[in-house]
Amino acid sequence: MKIEIKKIAVQKTKLRRAFTLVEMLLVVTIIGILAALVIPKIVGRSEQARATAAHADLSSIKTALDAFEVDNGFYPKGIQDLIQVPGNARNWHGPYLEKIPQDPWGNNYIYSFPGKHNAGSYDLLSIGPDGKEGTDDDVGNWTK
Repeated sequence: MKIEIKKIAVQKTKLRRAFTLVEMLLVVTIIGILAALVIPKIVGRSEQARATAAHADLSSIKTALDAFEVDNGFYPKGIQDLIQVPGNARNWHGPYLEKIPQDPWGNNYIYSFPGKHNAGSYDLLSIGPDGKEGTDDDVGNWTK
């Protein structure tokens, strides 16, 4: 008698190894709900991370521009003067940057001296994700 009970229990466990359709649908539903909650937050964070990276790039370029100014007594005419010796810089101790980075959206940073927003200094700008200057997504070295 004991042997027959064990055989029946073994047979039931062998049959119960697969997932039921209800269990599978429940798992898929839970994954869908989690994805609907998490994906929008991750997407928003990536744009925020790019803006933070642009601010960090502007800060390092600003440091290089200020070092150029300390060495030479004036700010460079173009941002390339941080890498290559300009003809009018007698006390150039560069290169002040390894290379001129592109912003996180693949655009070149815009440098202008004298600046429109920073009188007596320079403007440094990333045109942001839309690629257009003068829009709300621009990242610059001035307060709006």
